[in-house]
Formats: sequence, C-alpha cells, structure tokens
Amino acid sequence: MRIRAQAAGDKTTVRVLMSHEMETGQRKDSAGKTIPAWFIQEITAQLNGKTVLTAEWGPAVSKNPFLQFTVKGAKAGDKIAVTWRDNRGESRTDEATVS
Repeated sequence: MRIRAQAAGDKTTVRVLMSHEMETGQRKDSAGKTIPAWFIQEITAQLNGKTVLTAEWGPAVSKNPFLQFTVKGAKAGDKIAVTWRDNRGESRTDEATVS
C-alpha cells in the first residue's frame, strides 16, 4: 500500500492506494473456467492506535482500489496505520507518518 497523510489545520487528509486484484468471481479465464472471487472485505484505519475508520467492501470495487478520507485531530508526526483483510483471510498493514 502507498499511504499519504497530510495535515492542514485541524484536519488530515489520508490517501491510500492498495495493490489487490479484486476479482468478482464472475469472470472466466481463457479455458472458460470461472476465476474464483478474491476481494478486500474489510478495511481499518488507526490514528496512533485508535480506530478512526472501518469499512466493509465487496466484489464490486475496482482492481488496485484508492481510498481517501479525512481525520480530525491528527498532528504532524502522528502515525496512521491502514489494514485490509480479504475473503481468503489474507491481510496487510502499512503505516505512514502525518506530514
């Protein structure tokens, strides 16, 4: 994941670019077999260990999704951590420092 967190006044804008195939389970491969569903189901964002965002996604989200949200009260130097979990049980967590 690529995460950017930029503070402006009392609000911080967080931008996250996730690398994930996001298969719907409805496409077929060249042999005509259905490609199994594989998509991000849950996203959590934390500011200094406190959860500030939880989202549930489904198979309709595009490949390599982009997420942007605003957090109040973050200051330069604070840590933003973003975690996703997919329908296969895989997960990833990345962290960025607010600038």
